Amino acid sequence: MKSKKIKSLLVLVAVLILLGSGVFVGFWWSKKNFKQDTIVEKKIEIVDEETVVTRVAEQASESVVTVAISKDISNDSLDLFRQLFGLSQQNVEQKIIERDIGTGFIISEDGLIVTNKHVVSDVGAKYKVIIGKEETVEVVNIYRDPINDLAIIKVNKTGLKPVEMGDSDKLKVGQTVIAIGTALGEFRSTVTKGVISGLGRGITAGGIGVGLEKLENVIQTDAAINSGNSGGPLFDSSGKVIGVNVAMSQNGQSIGFALPINLVKQSVDNFKVTGEFDRPYLGVSYQIISKQAALLNEVPAGAYVQTVVENSPAQKSGLKVGDIIIEVDGKKLVDMKDTSIAGIVNQKKIGDGLKIKYFRDKKEVEIEVKLEKKN
Repeated sequence: MKSKKIKSLLVLVAVLILLGSGVFVGFWWSKKNFKQDTIVEKKIEIVDEETVVTRVAEQASESVVTVAISKDISNDSLDLFRQLFGLSQQNVEQKIIERDIGTGFIISEDGLIVTNKHVVSDVGAKYKVIIGKEETVEVVNIYRDPINDLAIIKVNKTGLKPVEMGDSDKLKVGQTVIAIGTALGEFRSTVTKGVISGLGRGITAGGIGVGLEKLENVIQTDAAINSGNSGGPLFDSSGKVIGVNVAMSQNGQSIGFALPINLVKQSVDNFKVTGEFDRPYLGVSYQIISKQAALLNEVPAGAYVQTVVENSPAQKSGLKVGDIIIEVDGKKLVDMKDTSIAGIVNQKKIGDGLKIKYFRDKKEVEIEVKLEKKN
C-alpha cells in the first residue's frame, strides 16, 4: 500500500515537472518573439518640424541655382535699369550691369534649368547661373514659354543634380511648404517655411519691363516669397518640388504665389520631345461668374468672356466678348473646383478638339474648337 502511494507521488511529480517545463519553454519563446517585435517597433523614426526643413534645405543645396544678368546698357535704358535694380546716380557711368536677379532649379543632369520667363525676359541681355556656392556657368540658350510664365535655360555642364518633382494635384490647404531662392536678388540660398494657404487662385502678375500676365490655378502660400525668389522651387516636406515661385502680393503680407509643378512637367515633357514649348491655346480671357452673381443677373454661372484674341482658335470658332462659357468638354465650370479652362487646354495637344458650350442672347450654343499653336 505504501509502495503504491510512493509510485503515485512519483508520477504526480513527473507530471508537474513536464508541465513546468512546457510553461517555461512557452514563456521563453513568447518572450523571445516579444523582444523581436519590440525591436521592430523601435525602428520607427520620429521626425520633428525643424529636421524636415533642414533636411530639405540640405538636399536642395546642389539643385537650386541663382540666375544672374549681364547687360551692356545705353543711355536710353538707364532709367529702366535704375527702376529694376535700384541704381543710384553714381552707378550710371557703368557700361555693364551685372546682378543676381532670380532663381532656378535643375531638372536634368545635362544642364536644363527651370525658371520664370520674366526672370530672363530681356532678349538683349546675357545670363549666367551660379551653381552651389560659387560655380558660375554661362547660359547658352533660353526657351521661353509663350503661354505661361516659365522658361527653360540651358547650360553646357553635365553631372548636375536634378530635383525630384512631386504631384501638385494632390496638394491640400494647410500642408507645410518650403521656399528656397535668392531673396531680394542678394541673399542666395534663402530658406523660408510656411503652409499652403490657398489653391486654384487666379491672379494678374507683372512688373517693370515685363507687362501684365493672367495666371490661373496658382498655389497661394504664406512662405515668404520676395523679389529674387522668382523661378525658385516650392518644396513639400518630403523634398519634392510642387511649385515654381512666381509672384508676391503687393497689397498684403505673407501672401505669395507659385505655379503648380504639374503644369511645369507638361511643359518640360513637351519640350524634351519637340525642343520647343509648343502647346495649344484657346485665345480668351475671362472672369468667373459665381452662382450668386448669376442669379442676380439672370444668367448662368460660368466664365464671362472679356477678350478674344484676334485670329485665335476662339475667334475662328465664333466666340465673342460677352459670351458666357458654361461647359468645357462636358464639364460644367460651376463644378470645376480643382481646375480651370486653362488647365483643361494645357492637357490637350495641338490639333485636338475642345467642346465648348456657351450662353448668348438667352440661348445655349455648343461648338467644337480646334486648338492651335500660339504664334
